[in-house]
Amino acid sequence: MKRAKHILATGGAGFIGSHLVERLLNDGKNIVVIDDFSTGSFDNLRTVKKNPRLKIVRCKISECKELPKLAANAEFIFHLAATVGVELVVKSALHVLESSFHETEILLRAAVKNSTPLLLTSTSEVYGKSAKSEFSEDDDLLIGPPNHSRWSYASAKLTDEFLALACAREKKLPVIIARLFNTIGPRQTGRYGMVLPRFISAAKKNAPLKVFGDGKQSRCFCLVTDVVESLVRLQNCKNARGEIFNIGGTEEISILDLAKVVVETLGSKSKIELIPYDKAYAPGFDDMRRRKPLVEKLERFVKFKPQTPLCEIIRLTAK
Repeated sequence: MKRAKHILATGGAGFIGSHLVERLLNDGKNIVVIDDFSTGSFDNLRTVKKNPRLKIVRCKISECKELPKLAANAEFIFHLAATVGVELVVKSALHVLESSFHETEILLRAAVKNSTPLLLTSTSEVYGKSAKSEFSEDDDLLIGPPNHSRWSYASAKLTDEFLALACAREKKLPVIIARLFNTIGPRQTGRYGMVLPRFISAAKKNAPLKVFGDGKQSRCFCLVTDVVESLVRLQNCKNARGEIFNIGGTEEISILDLAKVVVETLGSKSKIELIPYDKAYAPGFDDMRRRKPLVEKLERFVKFKPQTPLCEIIRLTAK
């Protein structure tokens, strides 16, 4: 009897990847995860790790001897393996650049051999220093200078996008690109500089919430299950192939106000401290003042857009 095809998920032990794996298993799919566990965790998969329809391969994509076979037998590939967090990006730019491009190139080559459809998760960081109030998938991109390591991640993910779309044009590979905006939720760690988990952890201890810069920079946050819903719908949308999509919430809030909402929502006694960028990061750190996605294209293609209110996201993450 021929074995049913599987879905291949790189980075499947990570924060977003583990939620996606749970969802796909609940949908009755067979899943193969490739993850080197550099930032992922077995604990993220603790509720499903004994599921007979889940196979976990612990290694880098580039070191996976089974990759050609796994890609050939896959009905779809989700590529989520990536460096996470601004803090890690700033401190390890060489690792970010090498791992992102090299691993993505190898995965795309494996997918091309059998035209296996692939969704590449990219990032809102690719919009760079653009001063637009809202970002559309067709906008010009404005990356900062190379002597500021913060932009290494944006450059790496943008190179991944160019590579994936070149494979789509020249090799007829069915590719979808999803640019994620500040995904938040249960299992996310503040270990790599993620702002909301840091705030929640501090608020639970009644410790100071440290806001970098003047706190007026604004972001939109999106619940991880809304991101997963978007990814699954894009997977099932043939018209989405060859396209780029923003995925994110549209409820904009300043980081200073976010800290205040966290304190209020959790009934914390924490104070809020403003920390200058030059004390939080290396000199010359750049930050975007606003980062709000336009998600009309996503809604038009898959009839869905993230809408979970921020207060609910905070409560769910705090659990």
